[in-house]
Amino acid sequence: MFGSLGIYNYRLYASGQIISLVGVWMQRVAQDWLVLELSNGSPMALGIAASLQFLPVLLLSMWGGVLADRMDKRKLLLWLESALGICALALGILDVTGVVELWHVYLLCLLLGAFSAVETPVRQSFVVEMVGRDQLTNAVAINSMMFNLARIIGPAIAGVTIVAIGTGWVFLANAISFVGVVGGIWLMRTTQLQRSDPLPREKGQLLSGLRYVKSRPDLMTVMLLVFFIATFGMNFYMTLAIMARNVFGGDADAYGLLSTLIAVGTLAGATLAAKRKTPKMTVFIGSGVIFGILEIISGMMPTMLLTGLMMIPVGVAMMTFNTTANATIQLAVEPEMRGRVMGIYMLVFLGGNPVGGPLMGWLGEINGRAPIIIGGAVSTLVTITAWIILIKRGDIAKPRLKRRKHTPNRDAEGEPSSPEGKSGGVPSRVAP
Repeated sequence: MFGSLGIYNYRLYASGQIISLVGVWMQRVAQDWLVLELSNGSPMALGIAASLQFLPVLLLSMWGGVLADRMDKRKLLLWLESALGICALALGILDVTGVVELWHVYLLCLLLGAFSAVETPVRQSFVVEMVGRDQLTNAVAINSMMFNLARIIGPAIAGVTIVAIGTGWVFLANAISFVGVVGGIWLMRTTQLQRSDPLPREKGQLLSGLRYVKSRPDLMTVMLLVFFIATFGMNFYMTLAIMARNVFGGDADAYGLLSTLIAVGTLAGATLAAKRKTPKMTVFIGSGVIFGILEIISGMMPTMLLTGLMMIPVGVAMMTFNTTANATIQLAVEPEMRGRVMGIYMLVFLGGNPVGGPLMGWLGEINGRAPIIIGGAVSTLVTITAWIILIKRGDIAKPRLKRRKHTPNRDAEGEPSSPEGKSGGVPSRVAP
């Protein structure tokens, strides 16, 4: 289950990640609560903040994938992780000194989103350089385990800290936590990284990645489902805050509790994923359907305790869906395309939030339970639709995992374009 931790560089990376991710989850809770305080509890303001943080994904994530294929991923991560830490430091200073305003939070959400949009595909595609193809599935699952272990610890600490001393100190603690991840990357043994030659800089490389994905029905199926479920069903950073404050009348510690309980489920789901050697399409589709149904049920629970308990199986289904999607994508692509494909994957995973965030915020203004119930309904319907289509096509058994020979790009007339060369490469800070 923990085979990839036997590799020195990955062990060093994981040690820094777990420290930083706890801080990131602390900031996630504190930021949402600060927005609600500055806006007098407006779900729409929370949706705008989410939209600003995820909007850069639409513009930058695919370019982050291009950079991952072109440049030294380790050096890129050192700069990007440092920039994320500086954003947390700035918000913490503004808050602690008492001068923070809602527009400050909006601006820093936008900056944080810009750096994260580039950092995420670089970080995702760096994993295979540390562990190699044989340990990639295991490393993806362990990434998810760390992410969700931090998701349990971080919100719980944040909820208590916010009530005791305020949100500002949470942001400062997150800024300090980035020392761990930056230090871990800095201390890596570069001679042990499994790198390939960087991709030479040429025109059309971004479009080449898009054409590659479009030509692969297996990749398109996974990415379309991820887009709809992530956009409408996985808005827990917002829906749980609305449920805790506006439906059940709770405080920041209530939001922290709900976030912790769903993290218990996602950690369990990631642990189960670490035992699976290869991803299966039946598991991917089945977990999507189960996730949607459970989310609908959780939104109908009459008390906060019952809602929280329902979050545990919701988290298991959600993480099974996410880890299967991530491993399927990474194992199904050629090394020279992995950075760009992961950039596209992060675009569909996060890119719908600028639409889904405000929409769910608007629904939350009408009824606090509506966002989570409607999100579950959309997730269920689109997954069942995809299931029916896959059965008719005969593709439900499992995704294509074998290596394929990369064909040259072709222009509109079908003639080969100039070669791109070869590169290596292949989880917020987002959910893996």
